[in-house]
Amino acid sequence: MTEEKYKLADDLIDFIDASPSPFHVVRNIKAALLRRGYKELRSEEHWDLRRAAKYFISKNDSAIIAFVTGTGKIEEHGFRLIAAHTDSPTIKVKPIPEILVKDKYLKINTEVYGGAILSSWFDRPLSLAGRVSLKSDNPLKPISKFLYIKKPIAIIPSLAIHLNREVNNGLKIENQKMMLPLLAMVKEKLEKNNLLIRLIASELNVQEDDILDFDLNFTNYGKGMLIGLNNEFITSGQLDDLAMVHAGIQAMLDSQPTEATQVMVCFDNEEVGSLSKQGAGSPFLRSVLQRIVFQFKNDIESFYRAVANSFLISADMAHALHPNYQEKYDPVNQPVINGGPVIKINANQKYTTDSDSSAVYEMICRNANIPVQKYVNHSDIKGGSTLGSISAGQLDLRSVDIGNPMLAMHAIRELAGVDDHYWVMKSFREFYKY
Repeated sequence: MTEEKYKLADDLIDFIDASPSPFHVVRNIKAALLRRGYKELRSEEHWDLRRAAKYFISKNDSAIIAFVTGTGKIEEHGFRLIAAHTDSPTIKVKPIPEILVKDKYLKINTEVYGGAILSSWFDRPLSLAGRVSLKSDNPLKPISKFLYIKKPIAIIPSLAIHLNREVNNGLKIENQKMMLPLLAMVKEKLEKNNLLIRLIASELNVQEDDILDFDLNFTNYGKGMLIGLNNEFITSGQLDDLAMVHAGIQAMLDSQPTEATQVMVCFDNEEVGSLSKQGAGSPFLRSVLQRIVFQFKNDIESFYRAVANSFLISADMAHALHPNYQEKYDPVNQPVINGGPVIKINANQKYTTDSDSSAVYEMICRNANIPVQKYVNHSDIKGGSTLGSISAGQLDLRSVDIGNPMLAMHAIRELAGVDDHYWVMKSFREFYKY
């Protein structure tokens, strides 16, 4: 186990380092699937599926569904689904991004995406990544290119303590004022106009006039690593939720076809509510599952039967007990890092877990000799929701919400466990057997 778990952790770190935006996440997943013989499908094209065959389909370049068709009757064996998400809290670049200060400082106009711990973004070297949309011959189909400027090009400097003596007593962060990265010092007036567009054009080797728009975000510059006295921790950005994406895709690649159809879905926009065409609140997953069923049993009743015989693991990272803030947690349900995957429970249905679905995942873990933990919020602290409860509005699947325990969730750099990542991947592999 020791060698395999460290290899998997190193591979996760490499995956995150190569995936600074949801677009890069999906591109890298596609490459991994294609290497293993998966065939790409497109929504606008006719499908001709075979049994025990491997496929994937993407949406908006930022969400993806991979699946292996089952060998049994689909209406009787249904789907075994794992869901995760490709996005993370970040700061995104606004249109007309350059802001010049005193004809010298060039900073970039940004908007906060999701619930980031903004203080963790200060004084960090930042790189830039995302999708750029270019002019094409068909106005309905712009050309898309992915940008990753993998060098430290920007920083958000703190105000010196000498100018704000109360900084350590609590800092109120004003997004429009304080979350604007410093990009460059302007030496000549000609440099200040469209500097970012010129930089993008140079990086992509395209004409400036061909750049119509972009979806760009800043990201932490610097690769994750293993830390701790015994290398037991993983520190990296985007562990929430690329750790679950990575574990789920790896489990699918390692699995063999069964009677049920195996599905791995990676949604986008979970951090902002999932109500987009590529989010868990959209018909994307439902439409794909319906098309799969109709390939083998062309009637709506068979689809309903398949859904009733299916199970979803909604995989989004969980909170570990913080050693410095124990009062923030339930007095007895206190998951710890490297204590095993966490079943997430909420009486008000922020999570989809109930006794039935919790028992399913617990039995899966027991069968694979994997420790499992449970998390509920402190009763006076309101928690968030995730993929399972949102996707339930589209599909009435039996579902459990789980995740690996972590600290510093939504910071620019988060902390998780080496053992947990191996165990959750192993639990996903076990799940795909049934």
